[in-house]
Amino acid sequence: MLQGFAWDSCFKAAWYNTVAAKVDAIKAAGVTHVWLPPPSQSVAPQGYLPGQLYNLSSKYGSREQLVRLTQALRASGIKPIADIVINHRCADEQEGGVWNHFRDDVDHTGRRLDWGRWAITCNDPDFKGQGNPDTGDDYGAAPDLDHANPELRAALVDWLAWLQRDIGFEGWRLDFARGYGAQFVTQYVDATVGADSLNVGEFWVDLVWAGPHLEYCQDGARQRLCDWIKANGERCCAFDFPTKGLLQEAIKRGQYDRLRDKQGKAPGLLGWWPSKAVTFVENHDTGSTQQHWPFPSSHVGAGYAYILTHPGVPCVFWDHLFDWGEDLRKAITGLVALRRRAGLAADSKLEILAAEPDLYVARVGGRVTVKLGPRYDMGALLPKEAEGWKFVMSGKDWAVWEKTN
Repeated sequence: MLQGFAWDSCFKAAWYNTVAAKVDAIKAAGVTHVWLPPPSQSVAPQGYLPGQLYNLSSKYGSREQLVRLTQALRASGIKPIADIVINHRCADEQEGGVWNHFRDDVDHTGRRLDWGRWAITCNDPDFKGQGNPDTGDDYGAAPDLDHANPELRAALVDWLAWLQRDIGFEGWRLDFARGYGAQFVTQYVDATVGADSLNVGEFWVDLVWAGPHLEYCQDGARQRLCDWIKANGERCCAFDFPTKGLLQEAIKRGQYDRLRDKQGKAPGLLGWWPSKAVTFVENHDTGSTQQHWPFPSSHVGAGYAYILTHPGVPCVFWDHLFDWGEDLRKAITGLVALRRRAGLAADSKLEILAAEPDLYVARVGGRVTVKLGPRYDMGALLPKEAEGWKFVMSGKDWAVWEKTN
């Protein structure tokens, strides 16, 4: 998967046209799915404070430009994924000095979205809702929607079905999935794109720290992600935040022994449920211009060497593929090509051969060997040409080999 935007893409003129101009390059890179930004009109330019859901005139471009983009992607065999912000919605009118009444100003088929206070959770601390209690975490910046209300859910299903049918989306990326019950995800997916589509939730999990240092064991975070996936009926994958945290900490501190848990598995979600783990090096929040939780910039190539050779569903960040220079672009596209040649999949077998402070070596699917870390001498772990192994490529503190016979 490719994240087809960054935090500041909304400030670049006609972003949809920019992505459309890169469709051939995206296809050549081996991408199968592109995650596009929130499509609706929004109070915030990035799209994460949506108001009029059916109004697809946003800072990224017009509805017509978006449709042309999804058509171009699909014509190239690439599935467009929409960033769906349905935990909250910004109101259009006030009652008692509080923004809590919604209009529906765009003509459309399906149920109307001119909601009142009944659509807002009753325990939202700021917006005086009259609905059911929130089924997830509160989102402070906008009214939390009452997903326990069947009328509200039916209206959201109508909107999602319209995005699928009329706009051309084939999967969902669920923003702030902690904000509403996972059981509702099942309905939203089943009523639209279906369980066989690639859907992924942004279910942030808090990792465990000991002062400034990340703990080696993040089983609590892994379990929370597994619980959420089970609760949504396995309709939706989850972004693998534990893998990002442990991988970048291993690289930053020279602690590659972090990359094997006590059971000999990968330490993130991909070690427990790889087919549901969407791995990533960076996204619009963690890196980009926000830099909330950035990966060590000098070792981004090593990050991709890990996620693009390992199980899970890897997600490449737009900036890294197109804006960070030719060396990183070649590394990413070369690793994706290797993944495809070797037939690696989300559930491929992972054998961790070494996980020491300065050296990590793994064999994936019996076809690919990857080495991370500053230690040059791999000793007996060096893949042997006589056994059918061929060196493919390398970068700063990483190298990969492919078994060709």
